[in-house]
Formats: sequence, C-alpha cells, structure tokens
Amino acid sequence: MLQAALADGTASRRSVFEVFARRLPDGRRYGVVAGTGRLLELLPDLRFDDEALGWLAREGVVDERTCEHLAGWRFTGDVDGYPEGEVYVPGSPLLTVRGTFAEAVVLETLVLSVLNHDSAVAAAASRMTSAADGRPCLEMGSRRTHEEAAVAAARAAAVAGFAGTSNLEAGRRYGLPTIGTSAHAFTLLHDDEDAAFAAQVAALGPSTTLLVDTYDVAAAVERAVALAGPGLGAVRLDSGDLGELAHDTRRQLDRLGATGTRITVTSDLDEHAIAALGTAPVDSYGVGTSLVTGSGAPTAGLVYKMVAREDAGGDLRGVAKASRHKEGVAGAKRAWREVSGGVASAEVLVVEGDGGAPEVPGARPVQVALVRGGEVVAEGATGPQGVRRAAARHGEARAELPADARRLQRGEPCLPTHVLGARA
Repeated sequence: MLQAALADGTASRRSVFEVFARRLPDGRRYGVVAGTGRLLELLPDLRFDDEALGWLAREGVVDERTCEHLAGWRFTGDVDGYPEGEVYVPGSPLLTVRGTFAEAVVLETLVLSVLNHDSAVAAAASRMTSAADGRPCLEMGSRRTHEEAAVAAARAAAVAGFAGTSNLEAGRRYGLPTIGTSAHAFTLLHDDEDAAFAAQVAALGPSTTLLVDTYDVAAAVERAVALAGPGLGAVRLDSGDLGELAHDTRRQLDRLGATGTRITVTSDLDEHAIAALGTAPVDSYGVGTSLVTGSGAPTAGLVYKMVAREDAGGDLRGVAKASRHKEGVAGAKRAWREVSGGVASAEVLVVEGDGGAPEVPGARPVQVALVRGGEVVAEGATGPQGVRRAAARHGEARAELPADARRLQRGEPCLPTHVLGARA
C-alpha cells in the first residue's frame, strides 16, 4: 500500500485511523484497554535500520523509492485514545491516529498486535479479579505463552487488578510485586517431605508458602506447621477438589494454631472456577493458562480502520467501508460516557465536523491526548507509573459500570453505543 501510494502521490494525504471493536468476544459485557503504555514506549523507537532496509531491498518486498522513504520514516502525527485501564464497548474509538497515510498505515500491525494481546488478557483478568471479590489474584502464566508475551501478559493482568506476578522480568521492567512458590519437583528432589519443607523454611523463613499436595494433604499440613511453627506464611493447594480441600485445610490449620496461615489455590483456574470458590476459605488465587490466553478469547478483536482522509482538493472527508456485517461509521469520533448517580448508562460517539465535535452535556470525555507531533505527551503513561495509573483507572471505570456488567454469563454489552452526527 505504501509503495503504491508513494507512486501515485496519495501517500502524503492527511488521514485518520481509529482502533475499535465491532463486537466483544464470547458474549462478554465490556472490554478493557491495555497495552497503551507499551505502545507509547515502542513508538519513539520505531525505525527502519540499514539491516532491515537491506533485507527489504534484497527480497524485493518494496522498490528502491520506498526503501529510501522508509530510511527516513518517523511518525510525526497525533494520537488520542482511551486511557489505559478504561473499559470499552463495541464501537469505542480506543485509539485515534492522525498523520499522513504514509505515517499512519505503517503503525497498523504494531498497534493491533500490542492492543489485541494486552486487552484480551486484561479483559480476562478483570473478570477474574471481579469474581475474586477482593481476594488477591496472582499471575502465574509465563510457562503457557511466548516468553515476551508472558511479560506483556503479566503487565496487562496488573492493569486489571492482579496483585502480583511470578514473572521476574515483568517485575523488573514495570515494578510489579513478584511472587512464587516451590513446585512438586522440589519436594520430589528430597528423600521425604519433611526434608523438603525443612530446607525451604531454613532458606526462606517461616513466612514462605509450602506446597502441600504432593502426597497426602492432611499429613503435609501437619508436617508444615510442625516444621515452620504456627507462623507459617501460607500453604498451596494445586490439585483435587479445591473447595473441599480448602475447607478441610482451614479447619486443620486452625486446630494446629496456625490461624494466620493463608491458603493459596492454583490448578487451571479461570473466572468461573474462582467464582465457584467464593464461599471457600481461600485467601488468594494463582492463575496461569486461562489468564495469558484470554480465558477463551485470545484476541480482543480490535481493528484499525481509516475513517477520514484528505481529498484531492485538500479537504478532510469521512470515509467508511460498506461491506455487509462490517459497515463502518465515517469520520473521526469523540467519545463521551453518560453517567448518572455514579453509574454509567451509555457510550456516546460524536462525529467530528468542520468545527470539531461538540460536547455532550452531563457526560464525561473519555479520550485523552497521547502523542502530539510524534512526541509522547501522556504524562505518567509508561513504565511502572503507567501500570499503577492504569490499574487505578480500571478500578474506577469498572466500579462505574452497571451491576450486570460483572456477571460472568454470556450477555450483551453493558452500555449501549449512540453515534451522533453520522452521515449516510
């Protein structure tokens, strides 16, 4: 596309692209914006170096003119978007990219690969933290996904309220609390369970978490408290009927005087399993596979579509595809959320006209400025501070949703979307 646009002179036309979801996956009621901070970290370094350009030329991917253009490629446009951690519904313009066609079209794959992955994980994580109802959720999915995706998934989970991660690289990059327990291999390494527990307590102290279901749970709990004392930090249950085991283990711990010892459960948990354990005496949940794979929805289904472009006369005109079931709404849109009594009631999208987009009385604007003239202007949106801000934003945004938004059953989006000023 870039090569052809350079050849016919349209590459320099002003263009506007929007990122949005036509529908939410798997009958979910809301989505979660995640990955914005990562995208803003990557954007300033998006370049085509000599090695990349040499490969493009040798393989005949693009012609010499396009290679020359890419050698000096920089994004110098503007980006607005929903703040990371915000919730969204179908049609919400999560990101609006303004620049020349030559600039904006190059961003598509980077934008969608980051936002689709991270938003999918965050949406699953939000359902899990909601189902946990205040009990901590811990991310343990690094071994179930690509090594770099694991870092991004840990970050996205933190945006949606996860309290810690077993991924140390995510902890290092983004300041996330890191957690972990021993595996069955550590117990099996020793001649007996007593030796394994004694070694772990000696090395890490009595506040450690002991895995108690390698052999017999009740016997292991007895040994654990005898070796670590009643101040044992926690025990982990990783198999069997977790609800029944949690009740039995809590009674046993209390009987042994370890009333402050916590119970952590793992073993292929998802939001439905977490909800089912709501009445069990569980203190925290360790979640792996379901979290990092989006709990059945590994992509958020976001698309990157042109909504306006400069015509031959220099005027910016709204455009949209008319394909059946993929119809678009022409024109850049400003997003507002109608809120009454602290509860959101609708998403209102106002199509920009010649004078911009008018305000919606009584509603709050959702989008914020992220990039201006190619420079990141969103203060505190990246690094560890960005994750903390996004987590706070998500907590506020989810609390604002109507009560049925937190149901795990399949349903319609929790907010209707109204589009004002759309032209046929």
